Amino acid sequence: MNRNFIKKVLVLSIGILSVLPNYAQSKRSKKGKKPNVLLIYTDDHRYTGIHALGNMAVKTPNIDALAHDGIVFTNTYLMGSFSGATCMPSRDMLNTGRQLFNLKEQGRFVPTTDLTIGEAFQKAGYDSHIVGKWHQDNKTLNRSFDTGDNIMGRSAYLTDHFRMPYWDFNKNSNYTRDEAFLLIYDKDGNRKRRGLTKDDKRGPIATEAFGPHTSEVFAEKASKFIKDRKSKNPFFMYLAFHAPHDPRQAPKEYMDMYPIKDINLTPSYMPQHPFDNGDMVLRDEALAPWPRTEDVAKEQLASYYAIITHLDAQIGKVVKTLKETGAYENTIIVLAGDSGLAVGNHGLMGKQSVYDEDGIHVPFIISGNLIEDKGRRINALSYIHDIFPTICDLAHVEKPSTIDGKSLVPVINNEVKQVRDYTYHAYKQFQRAYRKGDYKLIEYVRADGKHFKTGEFVAGSRVTQLFNFVKDPWETTDLSFFPEYKEKVAEMRKEMKAKAIELGDDKDKIDAVDFDFWDYY
Repeated sequence: MNRNFIKKVLVLSIGILSVLPNYAQSKRSKKGKKPNVLLIYTDDHRYTGIHALGNMAVKTPNIDALAHDGIVFTNTYLMGSFSGATCMPSRDMLNTGRQLFNLKEQGRFVPTTDLTIGEAFQKAGYDSHIVGKWHQDNKTLNRSFDTGDNIMGRSAYLTDHFRMPYWDFNKNSNYTRDEAFLLIYDKDGNRKRRGLTKDDKRGPIATEAFGPHTSEVFAEKASKFIKDRKSKNPFFMYLAFHAPHDPRQAPKEYMDMYPIKDINLTPSYMPQHPFDNGDMVLRDEALAPWPRTEDVAKEQLASYYAIITHLDAQIGKVVKTLKETGAYENTIIVLAGDSGLAVGNHGLMGKQSVYDEDGIHVPFIISGNLIEDKGRRINALSYIHDIFPTICDLAHVEKPSTIDGKSLVPVINNEVKQVRDYTYHAYKQFQRAYRKGDYKLIEYVRADGKHFKTGEFVAGSRVTQLFNFVKDPWETTDLSFFPEYKEKVAEMRKEMKAKAIELGDDKDKIDAVDFDFWDYY
């Protein structure tokens, strides 16, 4: 065969391959222009807290639009927590790509050896900007971002969404209480800022007459950053909302959208959890009386939906700004939640569990003009700490060698179906979960205190649950005691213990754990 003919065929073949769809790239990124990245992180926002994802009664038209215009990951999870404040390790895992058992001080402190996502984008020539909540140490905050606005979560926290202390971003700051300020309305309804006083303490919840809602403040600051940009560098913005974390406050017009009488409870609603899960008495569970009657649960769920719908409206404003300024054309928008939340599921209110919606199942959406495969749903198992490497690969930014997470871009590009074939979860020393195939095993241990002579902890109880989460996603039917599932329970117990060893689930590695789960398993 003629060599010139073969050469022409090869050139033509390469040309055809070069125009085949690659979902991790865009028309603009192929031309060499780096994409902007907007990473939106919401607080205590369970997967079904978005209408397009869970088909529940909550109204989220703007986030639904992101889902419609992007890719939804239906099985993304928080690995767990060794703190009742699960958002602390969650945000560490998001920002460092490290897995739960490799965090320091329960996720409060980030060693300088762990490169954050903000730093990774800085190294790639991006302007790195933060707006909103930060739950790690100040030094990591200051090294991760070039600029920022209205930082929340430093040395003062008054709980309220309408009365929240903020800080100006300052790389030389220690973010002390003296540097904090409130945003309030004066007698004429004008917004102004004032410093904290000794009288500013946690107390009666403020109303919308006091000051603007945190979600409004963060959305305004994010929009201002986009509008005012003069830099020719691409930007990476970490927009960390505090909503829908309690107190579940929203302006009256949003609360009125959800009459309590019209609220339908979820399939896993219970008036009381059927047993002690090891950590039943803590702040989150004190938000509502026991038992959680239907009226109590409906009231909590109504206010949860209201603050989510208000949050959705603010996210819509930021996306609108991207479009109005033209930045939308070259921006990857990522939205994820930091944890689930029970709000009446299984008789619980908080997120201190390893049930899916109650604690670990979170939304994860990649959207924007640059996403070609719009409206796609991906069922691959993933963790929050997989988001960091995935974003890096989407933006063609070098991934730090310190991360434990796995990029989902091979799944997006249809190269593989899964990057993980199981997930493993832990909550303090009380709960462990292992998910593989159609099943999820949960094991509980509870200590009854220390032995009066030996000082050793005495195991109080142990409970096993097995769910088919494909047929029973709300985890309402425990299969563990049925004879036909005996072998499945034994198989998953053995595998779970092996994964614990592999991952480093060991008391000696974990801060502030009084006894090892595995001592009583």
